[in-house]
Amino acid sequence: MTITDEQQLERYRAVYLTAEDLRVAASILYNAYHDDSFFIDALYGGDMSIYEQKLRGAIREELNELWQQEQALIGLFDEERMVGVACIVTQQVPLGESRYWHWRLKMLISTGWQSTQALMNKETYLLEHLPSPCCGILQFIAISPSEQNKGLGSQLVEAVLSWCDEQPELDGIGVFVSEQSHAHLFSQHGFAVTEAITIGKVEGELLFYRGHENE
Repeated sequence: MTITDEQQLERYRAVYLTAEDLRVAASILYNAYHDDSFFIDALYGGDMSIYEQKLRGAIREELNELWQQEQALIGLFDEERMVGVACIVTQQVPLGESRYWHWRLKMLISTGWQSTQALMNKETYLLEHLPSPCCGILQFIAISPSEQNKGLGSQLVEAVLSWCDEQPELDGIGVFVSEQSHAHLFSQHGFAVTEAITIGKVEGELLFYRGHENE
């Protein structure tokens, strides 16, 4: 008997993360975003070890903040093992230049002033280019390196869209992408390119998914 790809994907389940899951989620995100163009532009200052320390700190503090603010943190699990994570932030919490001071202080300690400002500037720019104040931002999405090329990225995106469709107050979700392969993945799942944008020194595209309730 041959096990089909679809049958294999049925092994995986998408659920909300618990506080105990945050450490593993941070590790998955760190590995996925280590070579991300935006984070390199925002955090790298010439020393790779310092960059890696800043990246770990930025991801840790952002995950903790999203958890505290009860934002959507979705994990993809193979039984009890987390293999992917997606994080959505909505404008129900202050973003960009409106970020809470306790977030700014923690991020400042972890990454430095210029890097903290770059992170806030990215959010502010995205908020200005989203269709309405009732949109979310896909802050992070990643699959463990050892689990890639199995179709799990699509499954995780579908979980994000299912969550979005269940939020009547949300007009949709935006995501900034700087790699064509990522843009292709999102476009396969109903995201449309709204415009080409440049954040810092990084050129990319803002893609937007309009929830079913708003079509």
